[in-house]
Amino acid sequence: MASSARRLDTNVPGDFFVDSTCIDCDTCRWMAPATFDRAGEHSRVHRQPDSPAEIAAAERALIACPTGSIGTETRHELGSARRAFPFPIAPDVLDVFHCGWHAEASFGAASYLITRPSERGGNVLVDSPRWSRALVERIEALGGIRTLFLTHGDDLADQARFAAHFGARRVMLAGDAPEVALEQRVEGSEPVALDPELRLVPTPGHTRGSACLIYRDTYLFSGDHVAFGESRGHVYAFRSACWYSWEVQIESMERLARERFEWILPGHGRRCRFAPEEMRLQMARCVAWMKAR
Repeated sequence: MASSARRLDTNVPGDFFVDSTCIDCDTCRWMAPATFDRAGEHSRVHRQPDSPAEIAAAERALIACPTGSIGTETRHELGSARRAFPFPIAPDVLDVFHCGWHAEASFGAASYLITRPSERGGNVLVDSPRWSRALVERIEALGGIRTLFLTHGDDLADQARFAAHFGARRVMLAGDAPEVALEQRVEGSEPVALDPELRLVPTPGHTRGSACLIYRDTYLFSGDHVAFGESRGHVYAFRSACWYSWEVQIESMERLARERFEWILPGHGRRCRFAPEEMRLQMARCVAWMKAR
């Protein structure tokens, strides 16, 4: 739990605060940007939330924080925030949810839930959140988990516990985490259809076994491969967090740019949504940017 004794001086006065245990994972900043931003090497409260919507967003960020570094000076009833996850990624999207409950073990990476009827393959968990009974109960109410897709070996978090509890089939590209006993380890460099709606796209570079998942030619779950750079104003990759090969990651990005999708839903970094034509331009710009680095 956050401690007011460790409250950072960069916070504005008021109820919500970030303390010095923050690991600068960016979670609260994209979940509740009206309240949180960055100062130095930590997040902070730059403005206290003052509307019900802003308070609710700040409370969800508090629950999602992987290190429990967000606190309040007054007592808040957080049951609603706990029960809010999985939370829709947008008001008009009814089958893709942000799981919240980020895990420190994956440096606060986001995980997502795709909900589908069993006849279409059942629900899919993309990467693993932190284990939470409140989250597990909500996922159970939404139909459980049939498939657990792991984008790469950095963001495994509590995947074993989720897989065991739900009896989920774990899928991952070969190359990462050989010690994990997966139900399906995909070989090769070509895209693989996991079912009629899901396509695994190998994207080594960030790690040797990085892969993306495309759902219904609309949603790209990109792990740590690609995200939207809000300050840059375009889609980009993490040059400073490329653990395997930048040259290989450029090649992967060129292949990925040939795929069709409208959303990028990353583990780290910001989401984005563009019409397919604009997304192709964004991906081309990303490749050019990467080659210049």
